[in-house]
Amino acid sequence: MRYPATHAACLQASRNVSRGFTSLVVSCLLCLALIGCASWQAPIVIDDSALRERAVTATLRDVQVSAAVLSIEDNQKFFGANINDTGVQSVWVEIVNNSAHTLWLLQSGTDPDYFSPLEVAWSLHKPFSPGSNSKIDDHFDGLSFKNPIPPGETRSGILYTNPHHGTRILNIDLLGQQTIFPFTLFPPVPEDIDRKKMIEISARFAESRNNDYQDESAFRTVLEQLSCCANDTRNSIAGDPINVIIIGELADLGAALIRRGFRRDSQPLDKTQQVFGRQPDVVLRKAGQGGVPANWMRLWVVPFRYQGQPVMLVQSGRPVGGRFRSIDHGKPILHPDVDETRSLVIQDMLYSGGLAKLGFVEGVNPVTVEQRSNHPDKFAYHSDGLRAVLFFVTRPLSLSDVKILDWVPVLERQAAEAAKNNLKEKTNAQHAP
Repeated sequence: MRYPATHAACLQASRNVSRGFTSLVVSCLLCLALIGCASWQAPIVIDDSALRERAVTATLRDVQVSAAVLSIEDNQKFFGANINDTGVQSVWVEIVNNSAHTLWLLQSGTDPDYFSPLEVAWSLHKPFSPGSNSKIDDHFDGLSFKNPIPPGETRSGILYTNPHHGTRILNIDLLGQQTIFPFTLFPPVPEDIDRKKMIEISARFAESRNNDYQDESAFRTVLEQLSCCANDTRNSIAGDPINVIIIGELADLGAALIRRGFRRDSQPLDKTQQVFGRQPDVVLRKAGQGGVPANWMRLWVVPFRYQGQPVMLVQSGRPVGGRFRSIDHGKPILHPDVDETRSLVIQDMLYSGGLAKLGFVEGVNPVTVEQRSNHPDKFAYHSDGLRAVLFFVTRPLSLSDVKILDWVPVLERQAAEAAKNNLKEKTNAQHAP
């Protein structure tokens, strides 16, 4: 059958398009197949000797715990990939149980937002590769730490956690029958450790032993005399207020903070706040859900102790806008209600299981809401002028164990302030037209 020239040309063009589309589909399927073919390969030999050599170890009663954070090289050797790139920090843990108890490691105590092995494995899955993906799942699950740890036995494995920077604050809570073995270790993070700063912080803790207050009254007085606020880099009093003071061993403090979701995370803005002529010794953040900006705690080691316990000054703050502010919305600005942030820290620590005593001292310049409203260029925040003083011990404690010190009658003061405001509102209502 013969077609007109124009019809034949159209038919040929249609065939060309069809062949081109078919080629495109085939090419796409081929690319996907090749992606699947470039499959993950299981490491042939897994050797944890390097981890054992640099592991941090602690012993409590008849139980020993060792831990090390995996480096990029360790990731390749253990997993055949660098899972640090997925936002997961893998930690090797070994537990030697010479006690009479069968023990369970509580992963939520190590990281309230910990990753399951199959969750991490899924990040390495490839399309159209069910066989390879199944092997990845089995491999990651096989490397993970397995409960329980029977008496007289040793268990080791990997915990998949959210990343810490510099030095990891690692909680290991081991639960037995009507008993618990709480550990807090500080393994360094390979490729991210500032050894010079670690040495400086250790030296500050050591130097603080030279000035140890034993008398409670004298200790309260010196706390009130500490600087109200941080200095900026030009050494002018323009920084954020110091609204919390912490007393306790670093391990007990670290355990409490981790249990409440704080992680080590220093950012450039933190370096602009200086106390004792230096930037914060440690910075922690508690990230909000959905990637919103985090609340922060900037900590400085104080050059004295109280009854043998280290003391740290803290700036607790949160950004203006809170959870409604985008994380990439520029430099965060301090939320002016710093007392609310102080209260959030107190409540977090009440639920941490490590808070033993709570008190308050003067020390921050009091600024009323009205003063800040009338002079926003002069006052960046408003506050009742008090600092929370938190005393920590080894966990676990219950809420009913916490002792409220009668240093400053905060509850009575707040009740009186509320009554005053109520009276003011009633008076204004009576005189309203």
